[in-house]
Parts: sequence; C-alpha cells; structure tokens
Amino acid sequence: MFSRLRGLMVKKGPEFLALPISFTPFPVKKVVLQQLLNWQFRHALSEGELDFLEGRFLGIEIADLNLRWITTLQNGRLTVSRDAEADVWFRGEANDLLLVAARKADPDMLFFQRRLVIEGDTELGLEVKNLMDAIELEAMPTSLRTGLQQLAAFVEAGMKQDAEAAEARAGISC
Repeated sequence: MFSRLRGLMVKKGPEFLALPISFTPFPVKKVVLQQLLNWQFRHALSEGELDFLEGRFLGIEIADLNLRWITTLQNGRLTVSRDAEADVWFRGEANDLLLVAARKADPDMLFFQRRLVIEGDTELGLEVKNLMDAIELEAMPTSLRTGLQQLAAFVEAGMKQDAEAAEARAGISC
C-alpha cells in the first residue's frame, strides 16, 4: 500500500501542489520565496558570492507546479518579482529540480536529457550553475537540508519503483 502511494506521489505529487499554488496570490508567494531564498543563501550573500546578480535577472520556472518567478540582488538581498524581464531562465519539473538541489541528480545530465532547460544569457546561467554546484549541503540550514534530503529520498524511491514496474510490464528482468 505504502509503495503504491509513494509511486502516486512521485508521479502526481506536483499535480497535487499545482492547484493550491495556482490559487495562492503572487504577493504571498513572493514573501515566502524571498524569505526562503535569503535564508538559504545567507552565507553566499554575506560573502558577496551573489554580487554577480546585481542588476541581472534570473528566472526560475517549475513547469509542473505552474510556478515561475524572477529574482535579482538588490541592496544585498535577493528579491522576487514576476514582471521583470529575465536575463536567463532555468526551467524544469519539480522532482528533477528537487533532486538537483539535494545533489542526487547531475544538472548537466538533466540538461543533456532536456529535463533541465537553460535559456538566455549563457554566461549568467553558468555563473548561477557554478554557484549552485559550489554550495555544500552542510552549509544549508539543518531543517532545510533534512527536509530536502528526505523529499529527495522519497522521490528516488518512487522513481526506482516506477522503473521496476515498467521493466516488469515489458517483461524485462535483471
């Protein structure tokens, strides 16, 4: 029963979240996103590692959640908007982005599989990607890191179960 639920959550999980996210007003999303981003990147901000974002705009789109925003650095803090023109866009599905954030998936592999899309200013996109690669999981706030790792393990287990079920349907055995 639990394994069936896990598979359903991995496949349909983002769909369950998409509806409440779509009804959440952007000002509420903005506050939550700004708090989360500034909390997560507080060390990088204090070290000036995000200064390259000053006056430049990074768009993030999580397609299956119908969630998109643009972030930039203003007065030493990350700000979120929806109306700015992004210099570069990072687009992907929630499960893939979660696995990247938890260091369970390689962003380059997802890029070449067209599961992670980077469009626009290539130089800025590489700076963002390199910064993300350089952030150690241990530098994340403990509660965020633990939650991220637990969600990633849940997604991985569901993906493995889906792959095994697909193999069984196809009559493939290892």
